[in-house]
Amino acid sequence: MNFLRLADLDLTNKRVFIRADLNVPQDDAGRVTDDTRIRASIPGIQLALQRGAAVMVTSHLGRPTEGELKPADSLAPIALRMSELLGQKVELIQNWVDGGFSVKPGQVVLLENCRCNKGEKKNSEELATKMAKLCDVYANDAFGTAHRAEATTHALALKATVACAGPLVAAELEALGKALHAPARPLVAIVGGSKVSTKLTILDSLADKVDQLVVGGGIANTFLLAMGLPIGKSLAEPDLVNEAKRIIDKMAKRGASVPIPTDVVTAKEFSATAVATVKAAKDVAPDDLILDVGPETAALLAAAMEQAGTIVWNGPLGVFEFESFANGTKLLAEAIAKSKAMSIAGGGDTVAAITKFGIEKDVGYISTAGGAFLEFLEGKQLPAVAALEARAGA
Repeated sequence: MNFLRLADLDLTNKRVFIRADLNVPQDDAGRVTDDTRIRASIPGIQLALQRGAAVMVTSHLGRPTEGELKPADSLAPIALRMSELLGQKVELIQNWVDGGFSVKPGQVVLLENCRCNKGEKKNSEELATKMAKLCDVYANDAFGTAHRAEATTHALALKATVACAGPLVAAELEALGKALHAPARPLVAIVGGSKVSTKLTILDSLADKVDQLVVGGGIANTFLLAMGLPIGKSLAEPDLVNEAKRIIDKMAKRGASVPIPTDVVTAKEFSATAVATVKAAKDVAPDDLILDVGPETAALLAAAMEQAGTIVWNGPLGVFEFESFANGTKLLAEAIAKSKAMSIAGGGDTVAAITKFGIEKDVGYISTAGGAFLEFLEGKQLPAVAALEARAGA
């Protein structure tokens, strides 16, 4: 992929507009409860400040109604946290599209929730033209929104005098691009989740690339059905059994594999206090729920991680939120942490598992994105990335 990087530009006395992803969870009082995305945005802002730029940052927050700014939609709590992290005041600017505010080199301002601007969601060229007048350099540092064509992620990238990738986006594209387009082999992908239907295109795309495709959660149950194994009353999609068989066959034809669990952890009810029972996969009873892979399967998967050259991880193996059914995901996480492979992980549940098992420092790259990470794995072209590539070649 060819795109300009913020780090490579002369930013002295330049007005830099950074599209960040500051869409963070808050409590009922509006306090930020997880500042991970804010902290992730700080290096790009600091880079521009240190290079002598006047910095403007904006982001979406939630799903506001365009043209309206309700208190719950305001970036005010984010401005406070950003001020603390940067060690300097970050002023929040409202009604900023037409200008009328000033920012000097060494200063940073936060421009109010961009999705409150009419035309943002529709990728308005008129809105982008106005925003382009505010800056000399546009930097997209919001990979989490790269799969959406909106005014601040796509149209502005095409209208701005200079358009580039911030350090977060650049690192993400380099890590993902290397993993999927020039991976060290064997390439192992782990795809967990409740439904095959939501991940079918990803599974299909990965089946053409990876050496092993590990499936977990409800997805694994559908693959167990495809192999003629009983799953009791476990979550699955029987209507997609043929798709699962097709993916298994496609992998087998090129000497790759989908490891099917040989043992599982079952319960009679979906509960944190349910009694966990380890069984051979062939012995699942009609009233059993499969809530994790068994120790034998977990050990085999851990061994595969040890041999891997590249690991892409999206989704847990079981209901890791319940201690009795967390062991499969825990052993997988520990194996990935110990592996010498290049490892890339993304998705909300995956990041939660990484945090729970304390392996953040042992994963090569943790993606801050959800939908964009998945669409990249699918092989889709992300609109925001396409815009940056188009400008690099202009």
